[in-house]
Amino acid sequence: MRSTKINRSSKNKTITNSKEKKRKKDNKTQKPSEKKKVIKPTHFPYFKDNYCPPECACYGRVVQCSDKGVDKVPYGIPYNARYILLMNNHINSIQQDLLNEYVTLEFLVLSNNRLTDGAIERAFEGVPALKRLYLDNNVLDSVPTDLPVSLEELRLDNNRLSVMSEAAWARCPGLLVLSLSYNSIGNGSESLPNAVFSPLSKLRTLNMDHNQLTLVPLGLPLSIKELYLKGNLIEQFRGGAFNGISELVVLDMSSNRLTNKGLLRDSLLNATHLESLNLEGNKLKQVPRHLPRSLKTLNLEGNLISSIKKAVFRTLKNLEHLGLARNKIFKVAPGAFRTLPVLHQLDLCHNTLRQN
Repeated sequence: MRSTKINRSSKNKTITNSKEKKRKKDNKTQKPSEKKKVIKPTHFPYFKDNYCPPECACYGRVVQCSDKGVDKVPYGIPYNARYILLMNNHINSIQQDLLNEYVTLEFLVLSNNRLTDGAIERAFEGVPALKRLYLDNNVLDSVPTDLPVSLEELRLDNNRLSVMSEAAWARCPGLLVLSLSYNSIGNGSESLPNAVFSPLSKLRTLNMDHNQLTLVPLGLPLSIKELYLKGNLIEQFRGGAFNGISELVVLDMSSNRLTNKGLLRDSLLNATHLESLNLEGNKLKQVPRHLPRSLKTLNLEGNLISSIKKAVFRTLKNLEHLGLARNKIFKVAPGAFRTLPVLHQLDLCHNTLRQN
């Protein structure tokens, strides 16, 4: 009897130990309680970072929704997107605060849509990392005044812009590239006041091709390196147009109405770093004098030049490319190009040169 009791006691002890081990094991595998994340309600519900709207194609943090025929920003673009491409659609509005959750968005393309001024009011001011914004080929009448401070490149080509003020640029002093081609911007005091671009102290490239300018804008930022004014109505350089703009490297004045009289003697001499000057398609009858010695490329094609005098290029010792095609040149003075020691491209085609 005594031995039986001992066996029962041992058995009970074994069972107790087994339960104890199981309890400890369960405690180890049990996950700690987690607090539920509270998601701030937005226009879009929260989507996992790897979600992609059915209208789009996603490649990492690039969201491609172009050419889809959508009339609004697609539902559910991941908040971690860096590049959102929405060109060639029918988008006619962007709701205020819609983009505010996209704190890493750097590049937004809305080219060729149907956006108007009121439809994008305050749409971009809350996007803290936005650097590049493309709004070309829409129906905007004015420059948005609520652009983010982070912006470095803005494209507003082919809209209906005719008026702008300094206030438009006050919020984005770090802008480096500004493109305003194919609009209706003139030189009036309301359309383009003097020094309208002065807040853009870091601007490097300004494109105002194909507008209604009759004069080179005054008060351009001293930082500017490339200026494109092709296809305007400019007849002359007014005095002081390029004062202080010593960093200018590229100037395109092609397809305007410039005459030799309109090119003032000292109008370009202050541009001491100018390397490329395009005067194609104007009304010049002679090769302009008093050009910067720094020039490497000079395009005078499609003018009314009839002769090349001997010493006309004597100061352009750095010139490498010279375009004189499609003029009315019938005479070139002997040795006219000998003063160009590094010239390696000369185009004289489509003239009326005669052999003596």
